[in-house]
Amino acid sequence: MKRRQLAQAATAAAALGIAPFAASIARAQAGRDIRIAHVYDKTGPLEAYAKQTHTGLMMGLDYATQGSMAVAGRKLVVVERDTQGKPDIGKAQLAAAYADDRVDLAIGPTSSGVALAMLPVAEENKKILLVEPAVADSITGERWNKYIFRTGRNSSQDAISNAVAMDKAGTVIATLAQDTAFGRDGIKAYKEAIKRARIAHEEYLPPATTDFTAGAQRIIDRLKDQPGRKVIFIIWAGAGNPFKIADMDLKRHGIEITTGGNILPAMAAYRNFPGMEGATYYYFGIPKNPINEALVARHYSQFKSPPDFFTCGGFSAAMAVTTALGLTKGDVGTDRLIATMEGMSFDTPKGRMTFRKEDHQAMQSMFHFRIKVDPAFAWGVPELVREIKPEEMQVPIRNKRT
Repeated sequence: MKRRQLAQAATAAAALGIAPFAASIARAQAGRDIRIAHVYDKTGPLEAYAKQTHTGLMMGLDYATQGSMAVAGRKLVVVERDTQGKPDIGKAQLAAAYADDRVDLAIGPTSSGVALAMLPVAEENKKILLVEPAVADSITGERWNKYIFRTGRNSSQDAISNAVAMDKAGTVIATLAQDTAFGRDGIKAYKEAIKRARIAHEEYLPPATTDFTAGAQRIIDRLKDQPGRKVIFIIWAGAGNPFKIADMDLKRHGIEITTGGNILPAMAAYRNFPGMEGATYYYFGIPKNPINEALVARHYSQFKSPPDFFTCGGFSAAMAVTTALGLTKGDVGTDRLIATMEGMSFDTPKGRMTFRKEDHQAMQSMFHFRIKVDPAFAWGVPELVREIKPEEMQVPIRNKRT
């Protein structure tokens, strides 16, 4: 029987007082597979990030279930759907996952723009969408609804943690970001977090920019004659290398660069900036806990390389889902899951996270780093300066919960 037929039969049986039949129907429902959709940017400009997330998700599910891929006796089935990095396609794919694939909940996507398009679909279908790793504040802010949870960090968490490193009196900052929801939300949150330093200029460039000369020159013109420490804060994702602005002889003007963490290939550019500071969501060598040790060991075993930025995110999403399903004993009823996940704490490779009740954003540590050049690695190595605990970051609640 299909799920709806089972439910109808159980209701009819109960009405007729046929207890044994109703019990057998309940057992059939309890034994049904738990279906999870991973709706992510499998192809498109953020493909590299998305593939890491999927790898981490599958590793995390395997780890959390000790290889059984089952929770409370119910098998976990992961259905993949590709958003292609396009909001309209992401919206359609999530709707199809809920309706056609009959998934119980969904995870994804990578792009903030795609995620924003998907939020209403979760609300219409009354099914959970666990956002990982899209970061725009508006996802758990003004565009949020009660079906949305997020294990990924948001723009405010990125911004506040990066402000810790650079927010000092006498520092003058220019920002460089993509002209996207990701970029603009990130800079908005960064500006709000800066209390002592001064923002002198904001530069937004198209996401596909490869020649940063014009934008960099505008930044240099605004900073070069400023007194005090002069810094460019960069937020960038996907193709293009904004760090090439260093070729314009920033040192001659006493201008430094600061930025957050990124995937390892992108951090190859960090080798040119020893001593550069910032804050990151994750680097495999920083967290010291058994789950991170397991992730690193598994990733090296399977791929002969360390896990990356978004691999941790996918693993964390898996830990959140399996923790919730364990607490509900396999009950996938949306209301039951929401009640369970609000305020729920769960362990991840980067440490313990907790879903904030007000907006379902995962409160989590961030890591203040300083770049070291190590010949053993092809990227600039972020060495831990200190862990920034969740309680140290006053992450704004931006939604209006109803």
